[in-house]
Amino acid sequence: MSSTRPVAVSDDRTPAEPGGGATRAVRRKAPLGAVALVAAGPGDPELLTIRAVALLAAAELVVADAEVVDLARTRVAADVEVVSAVALDGSPLSRAERAKLVIEASRAGRSVVRFLAGDPVLDGAVAAEAALLAKARVPFELAPGVSTVTGIAAYAGITLTGGAGREVRVLDADDPGVDYALHISPRVTLVILGGADRAPEIAKALLAAGRSAQTPVAITRGGTTVEQVTVTASLADVATVVKASRQQGEGIIVIGDPVGARDRLSWFETKPLFGWRVLVPRTKEQAGALSEQLRRHGAVPIEVPTISVEPPRTPQQMERAIHGLVSGRYEWIAFTSANAVKAVRERFDEYGLDARSFAGLRVAAVGEATAAALVAFGVKPDLVPSGDQSSVGLLEDWPEFDSLVDPINRVFLPRADIATETLVAGLTELGWEVDDVTAYRTVRAAPPPAETREAIKTGGFDAVLFTSSSTVRNLVGIAGKPHPTTVVACIGKATVKTAEEHGLRVDVMPEDASVAALADALAAHGEVLRLAAAEAGEASWRPSRRRPAARRKAT
Repeated sequence: MSSTRPVAVSDDRTPAEPGGGATRAVRRKAPLGAVALVAAGPGDPELLTIRAVALLAAAELVVADAEVVDLARTRVAADVEVVSAVALDGSPLSRAERAKLVIEASRAGRSVVRFLAGDPVLDGAVAAEAALLAKARVPFELAPGVSTVTGIAAYAGITLTGGAGREVRVLDADDPGVDYALHISPRVTLVILGGADRAPEIAKALLAAGRSAQTPVAITRGGTTVEQVTVTASLADVATVVKASRQQGEGIIVIGDPVGARDRLSWFETKPLFGWRVLVPRTKEQAGALSEQLRRHGAVPIEVPTISVEPPRTPQQMERAIHGLVSGRYEWIAFTSANAVKAVRERFDEYGLDARSFAGLRVAAVGEATAAALVAFGVKPDLVPSGDQSSVGLLEDWPEFDSLVDPINRVFLPRADIATETLVAGLTELGWEVDDVTAYRTVRAAPPPAETREAIKTGGFDAVLFTSSSTVRNLVGIAGKPHPTTVVACIGKATVKTAEEHGLRVDVMPEDASVAALADALAAHGEVLRLAAAEAGEASWRPSRRRPAARRKAT
């Protein structure tokens, strides 16, 4: 990790002139490193501005508020030091101490980002730190983020103005000089920062000042994050509703007629998997697309590798098969996984081959991910199962060998070492000779961190997705059995059977055996549960918040 120590300034003397003494010492100043004050925004990491991302990517040092240290680390280069702006005892550094870190690093010629949580332009924090930089004559730039006011309101489904002729006023709940009598007009929307826990007191003051008792009020905590909770009421009912909601902590209050449109405009908290922590036990390479789809449904995917993909112990069989592929030994090559495509592609790279070597060869693929991996390689599969995306589905569409039509009767099948014999047996029955080649080995990954294992066993996850029988066996083997409250979703009947053999009840199985269908099916299941919870008056309900006494039985 890099350090913040300043670089010594050169103090070399110039050579003496003939017949004279040495000239006066010349001090060369090192150029100052660039300094940027960057706002993180209201909470959602996806709300970072393009400029903020670029500055973080170019930084050599980041001095970050404690709340955004982890976010900073996801945006900087691997060797960049991210310093939390806290003292050894955990208390925040003073404004002067934070500025000193930035100034010293800049004078050492390093590019520095001071990463501030929230909306520092609105709360004045950036002005105070910028003043210290200016006093030290350190140039800086300011990259403002998404405003807390508009960002949280938008994520809560509130437009603030609701049309022309309205006025938005931002107040600080901690300002003792607020005169609420100045803010009773029905044409004024009030946004009160830091006032969530004082909502009943503020409502009482506005009512006493003359604001209508029917004025809609929204109280939002955890804004723009998956912990967001918005409670709405009329000004007259705020105290009762807040008490019933049992919500506490920092947040903002929006008061005004535009809040009344929230039922139609709410989009974030109504996502079918909003806030769900979903365990994705797959190989690291395979988890990305599924996790992204889960995020679109509002979930927080947690990727836990359960399988490590390794090369075969003896590569000779694979080498002979690749040679046979190039020399015309095969009529077909069948891929049953994206890992098989990857294994063949790596061999091609070693031998200086490319997709042109598939010319004249018919290619089969099982599943969307496998087909996509082939297309990325430059190969369009000739056969993809029209029904079940499995070996059985592939066999249903595979043609019988016909010596009058097929010049060669051999199939190259690159697969995992633990693959079943279903496909080989089926192709043999259809008259084909199969070279069943181990292209890669699947071995059980190392156990996840202790906190993840504990969450799996105690119900800290809302759902778990199993994409194969091996993911079931390996997850249970390295981390234990998921808690009975956890929703279990599986691809395919074989995976369901394995899950049930391990004592799990399967709640979701899509008709289409694909990763995309699995995520969508879980979302549909989550929407049913969400609507049922809403009808029962349960706010921000998730499966992990229920704890039945007995472990559920497999059905």
